[in-house]
Amino acid sequence: MRYYCTCIFIFFLTFSILPCFAQDVKPMQEFTSNDHILILAPHPDDEVMAAGGVIQKALKAKAKIKILFLTNGDHNEPAFIVYEKRVTIRKGEFIHMGQVRRKESLEALKILGLTDKDCVFLGYPDFGTMEILLKYWGDIRPFKYMLTRISKVPYSNCLSPGAPYVGESILNDIEKVIRGFKPSKVFVSSPIDTNRDHRSFYLFLQIALWDLEGEIKNPDIFPYLVHIKGWPEPRGYHPDLELLPPDMLKNGKISWSRLELTDGEVRMKHDAMECYKSENEYNPTYLSTFARKNELTGNYPVIKLSKKNAWSNAGTTLAYARKSDDLFIRLALKNKRDKDLGISIFLLGYRKDLKFSKMPKLAINIGLNNLVVKDKKQRINGGKAQLTEEGNMLILKIPLSLLNDPVYILACAKAGTIVLPFEDTAWRIIQFE
Repeated sequence: MRYYCTCIFIFFLTFSILPCFAQDVKPMQEFTSNDHILILAPHPDDEVMAAGGVIQKALKAKAKIKILFLTNGDHNEPAFIVYEKRVTIRKGEFIHMGQVRRKESLEALKILGLTDKDCVFLGYPDFGTMEILLKYWGDIRPFKYMLTRISKVPYSNCLSPGAPYVGESILNDIEKVIRGFKPSKVFVSSPIDTNRDHRSFYLFLQIALWDLEGEIKNPDIFPYLVHIKGWPEPRGYHPDLELLPPDMLKNGKISWSRLELTDGEVRMKHDAMECYKSENEYNPTYLSTFARKNELTGNYPVIKLSKKNAWSNAGTTLAYARKSDDLFIRLALKNKRDKDLGISIFLLGYRKDLKFSKMPKLAINIGLNNLVVKDKKQRINGGKAQLTEEGNMLILKIPLSLLNDPVYILACAKAGTIVLPFEDTAWRIIQFE
């Protein structure tokens, strides 16, 4: 179905102007009793905000459902200061925060029809999982939580109590759940979400699915958005409004799908959101903003590269190409001086015959000192990497040998200032044909 939005004025309790653009949004396929629905929530509350309708529809179809929580959401100090009415900075209080968030999610999911047995909590560090993904693998000291100095899962009621904060722990837990549940559909946070835990869960999922190829049937993946600046608007409970793709993504390559909800399903989703008291007292209008007439998911296509050196655009300013055994990354900047303000390229290689923990995880920083290349936390000799400038165009050449000759690459670009369009900063999957 094609939706054409002109400027729509809404006069009720709130006044708003909806974004004006044409966007393809396909209806989501109906669930069946054969479906195994796995919902990945980076924090307690994401599962209801993004997929409260999915849960209700799936239960009505008698599908099996499992919710997997990456963290217990224990790093939201402002919300807990308002909720607890005291400063909470000690180790035990952080663990208490995580248990409160866990309890709230279980109460919310009970309203939607699930039980404690349908939920698995991993208990990894809120706001620390992307750092673990990029830097903490192999023979290295585990990631240590910034304020509490915790370096292992502190919750006894999580899947792997005491598991060290390293990439292998998270990946092993995710694979264990997927291997046992065998999902047909997975709902996961988007690789363009501005929250780092949301991005990392998508990436950990993709690595796990590559690892499990041949063991399980590949599930359909439905990435959902939660954290995008200024979206959705207006804030607050507006069950008569639709959830539309963000205006800043209107010209992108995302394939969108929507799940229509009945009035009763929207009300029940809103009732479930009321259980998150620790969040709602701090920001009363935010969670209820997602109780609308539909739920929205959208995924990027895989960027497939051959050795023919044809550029494949990842966005409006970012493109990738392969020539022989080198990866080329092209960035078109608005101003040549933007390079000096700092640009980072992240490249995580994958190949089936080597453990992901053994694969390089490159962070390439472009700035005043030209190139600095790191593998995880260690600076390496990136002498074979080359940067050339053609006007406002930067072209980065990376020998694939630096990435251990991968079959796939998880890639992302990030700028120190706003020199890249928002969509160009999304994590993308590159596959070599």
